[in-house]
Amino acid sequence: MKKILSLALLAVLCASGIQAQEEQSNKKPVFTIVKELPVTSVKNQNRSGTCWAYSTLSFFESEILKATGKTYDLAEMYVCNKDYMERADVTVRMHGDCDFSQGGSAGDVLITIKNHGIIPEDAMAKPGTMIGDTLANFNEFFSVMTPYVKAIATSKSKTISPQWKSGLQGILDAYLGKTPETFTYEGKQYTPQTFAASLGIDWNDYVSITSYTHHPFYTSFAVEVQDNWRWDHSYNVPMDEMMQIIDNALDKGYTVAWGGDVSDEGFTRQGLGVLYNTKTADGLSGSDQAKWLNMKPAERAHLIDSLGIAAPEIVPTQEQRQKDFDSWELTDDHGMHIYGLAKDQNGREYYMVKNSWGPTGEYKGTWYMTKAFIAARTMDFLVNKNAIPKEIRKKLGI
Repeated sequence: MKKILSLALLAVLCASGIQAQEEQSNKKPVFTIVKELPVTSVKNQNRSGTCWAYSTLSFFESEILKATGKTYDLAEMYVCNKDYMERADVTVRMHGDCDFSQGGSAGDVLITIKNHGIIPEDAMAKPGTMIGDTLANFNEFFSVMTPYVKAIATSKSKTISPQWKSGLQGILDAYLGKTPETFTYEGKQYTPQTFAASLGIDWNDYVSITSYTHHPFYTSFAVEVQDNWRWDHSYNVPMDEMMQIIDNALDKGYTVAWGGDVSDEGFTRQGLGVLYNTKTADGLSGSDQAKWLNMKPAERAHLIDSLGIAAPEIVPTQEQRQKDFDSWELTDDHGMHIYGLAKDQNGREYYMVKNSWGPTGEYKGTWYMTKAFIAARTMDFLVNKNAIPKEIRKKLGI
């Protein structure tokens, strides 16, 4: 009799477990792809703050693929070598009043290519190989380079010689590899400038878009973040039009080089970006004992996962975007590459976004980020001006 009762109890527990698993499974998003544009393979920035280089070169690789049908793998470390020298130069000119760090922006990549050209990945040392690694690793590199630049920029000397640039170039070349003046690709010799000119796109076609109210709409301004050390300008449009530009770009076959904030708990390591409404989510949890703000991070993550596609989202507004930017809650901390649109089983729309952390997460290097998340958390993005709706281009005068 006890054995029968035990077996019955076991059956009930198993059934309950299966039901719980089924309920959890039903809450996981199942995506239907609405639009997916071609992209090159997922790369891994590894231990380097170079998302800006990886995401923007991925974007340009898609632009080239769209224009010519040819697939290229462009060299991120070439861009870093040139860009860090120029950033150091500005830092020294400003006596240290410029943020010298690993980060950057999509504009850095575009301006570097315009100034110095670009090369394929195989034309110089691959990321990490100069220090015996298989991927980029800037830990030792920046621990050497940052004090060097700071020492020059904050020198008490009345004058400095230009020799510091030779020293810095030595550090750059030692850790990133030397940038070639000429190289051979597919049997033809190029310089970085002639190679850039051969890729079939017009480097003057690209513009940066943002959306804030502390500057007039339909004008351009330099977004006031530390990594925009070049003070590169972005065109300012209302939030709704910012989103129209992304949607129109995808509809017309153009991808987007996106920069924004991924510090929200709704941006998960498993491949989702959702603008969770934490107040409503707390109510849905059924817990009166642990309010959202008092939960530990692991508890909040568990609650988010348990709600799945039922988790409520905040409706983004222009006013909240500005408030978050002014209060440092909207930061410029990651660059990614938007290349498609999908829907989950509830009809919620997500952008398909290529990351540069290798084939990680639930979706092997792609993140599904809701339209609400992108609207609220975009700092700025680079796009082909031909992807902008005509009526918005007219307002911007481009």
